[in-house]
Amino acid sequence: MRPKPEGRAISRPARKGDRVVGSKMRFPLLVFLVSFAGLGLSLQAGIYIRGALRSLDEDGRRDLSVIQGATLTLLGIIIGFTFSMAVGRYDQRKNYEAEEANAIGTEYLRLDVLPATDAVASKRLLRGYLDQRISFYEVRDRDRVEQINRDTALTQNELWSTVTKSAAGLSPATSNFVLGGLNDALNSQGYTQAAWLNRIPTAAWLLMESVALFGCILIGMGAHKTKPPGLLFLPLVISTAFFLIADLDSPRRGMIRVRPENLLSLAGSLSTR
Repeated sequence: MRPKPEGRAISRPARKGDRVVGSKMRFPLLVFLVSFAGLGLSLQAGIYIRGALRSLDEDGRRDLSVIQGATLTLLGIIIGFTFSMAVGRYDQRKNYEAEEANAIGTEYLRLDVLPATDAVASKRLLRGYLDQRISFYEVRDRDRVEQINRDTALTQNELWSTVTKSAAGLSPATSNFVLGGLNDALNSQGYTQAAWLNRIPTAAWLLMESVALFGCILIGMGAHKTKPPGLLFLPLVISTAFFLIADLDSPRRGMIRVRPENLLSLAGSLSTR
């Protein structure tokens, strides 16, 4: 067991770099609209290029078809790989929420070994800490989240200080029993924080969008009509895939969010005790 030193905050407000990198990807609807507009313009650009090149001979059309197929196949692989990354990160956030609720609930029971007065004070702090963790999952405003992180750090320090002083008069085995559980509860918050900051790299987004743009240009070059509205289904489908990936990868802005169901259930059970 490696206890958390007094005065050290596990959580931290998001750094400025966290805001800048992939800021557009935090808004799934914006990703959809920008992607659809960009891919649609790429399609029209391909049609314009085809018109400038006049007509392709049979060999040129066959070569273009091969390049189109290879590009769209590569795009499908990249989208599938990126979607898998987004799902994995979403599952990780869900798992850490469950682990955090389990660690807090376990420590709440372990506090009973402390002297009665200290146990009551420690449990009160732990319940307040639990409320802060629930707020972390439910709040969307970034400034509010940073305030919650600062309050959480203060509560962690106060909780650790209170339990450490109370456990000083206990036997080493009992002290380690209580402090070990508290250490797990506080560390689980750090793991959750890291999971929420773990996003799909910007380079992966740039690669995926670049291949999609080139793919739409090639489709436009191979179109048989000057204004093929049916070809807009391809940008629509690709943009929808981008939207779903961005939604899974946006813990606060997306529609698919991790609800603190286990933490809420724990808070309900503790309120009856």
